Amino acid sequence: MAGPLCGIRIIEVGEVISAPLGVMLLAEQGADVIKVEPPRHGEESRQLSNHRAGMAGLYANCNHGKRSIGIDLKTAAGLELLYELVRGADVFVQNWRPGAAVRLRVAETDLRRVNERLIYASVTGYGDSGPYVARRGYDPIFQALTGYVAAQLNPEVPIPDLVRNAVVDKATAYTLAQAITAALFARERGAPGQHVRVSMLDAGLVFFWPDGMLRHTLVGDDVENPMVPGERYQLTTTRDGQLVVWAGTAEQMRGTLRAVGRDDLADGPGQRGREMLRPENVAERIAAFTAGVAALTTDEAYRRMLEFEVPAAPILDHEKVLVDPQLTHNGTIVEAVHPIYGRYRRTRPAARFSCTIPDPTPPAALYAEHGDEILAELGRDADARARLRAEGVIR
Repeated sequence: MAGPLCGIRIIEVGEVISAPLGVMLLAEQGADVIKVEPPRHGEESRQLSNHRAGMAGLYANCNHGKRSIGIDLKTAAGLELLYELVRGADVFVQNWRPGAAVRLRVAETDLRRVNERLIYASVTGYGDSGPYVARRGYDPIFQALTGYVAAQLNPEVPIPDLVRNAVVDKATAYTLAQAITAALFARERGAPGQHVRVSMLDAGLVFFWPDGMLRHTLVGDDVENPMVPGERYQLTTTRDGQLVVWAGTAEQMRGTLRAVGRDDLADGPGQRGREMLRPENVAERIAAFTAGVAALTTDEAYRRMLEFEVPAAPILDHEKVLVDPQLTHNGTIVEAVHPIYGRYRRTRPAARFSCTIPDPTPPAALYAEHGDEILAELGRDADARARLRAEGVIR
């Protein structure tokens, strides 16, 4: 069945995660995506991460559902091919450093002359101007600048740490996908084609802000801060390991005490109403809970938390994530075999539609796998394609 974005064509020249992942989300919802890659080796993420038979894991995870063509945009003929693709497209996406698109003659002004209704989407590190605009930016840098690293403090090892995955890149990707969809929706209602700009610095802070910057939301010296959620992002030590426990309500907090046999404290006056938030009562509750869990094995503690309806989870290593009963029931992880690069896994889209149900997207393409198909759609016959290859315009 056709997905909600069926009929939308996107031309993407993105690299690595922020733009490619965002566009992949739109491909999963039915958009036809043509990925234009640099000549010879394709986009950068094909050279990164684990490899097999011409496919890299990072590329596979950010690019399924797209068709690939290799074009040298530094040639006049290559640039003309891109213009032809843009002429029939709805969206163009790039995440180059500021100035690169202008030098290649694929800036918004260039493509707007080709297609005035085009949604032109660009991702930058810091923005299009400002004191940092010329700097190179990568996910760990943005984590440092937007509060993530400062928030990664284990009280037992009070040294700031990174979130050890590309959280800002992925926040940027989701921001980009939503913004492109909004611009398309506005165009359907009569708005002109427009430029969608997303900076990783901004997207990172916006994603972090709702809970990460609670203490800086209400301004003034009279604001009470009895508890901030981040302070409870801690691992609870058991007799033989660790358990994640999150008691977010008063009843759940009392449940942590009952789970370790401290009904006396759970039923006491200090664990009722606002008295629960008094520092001395919080400290008493945490101390009793911590001591009680430390005497239990991880399995015992987990069972008791579930018995008293306290949200808890064991720490699954990656192999156990793959076979988790709920994820298995949801069908979240899909395994298949590609005829060239073999067995692989991917995740299903998290958003499920009840009516416009998209067909499953094909796996990530080998470099320039769809070159002939795309050029044929532009009216280039076999002889013309051979000439373009001989001249180095396409792969």
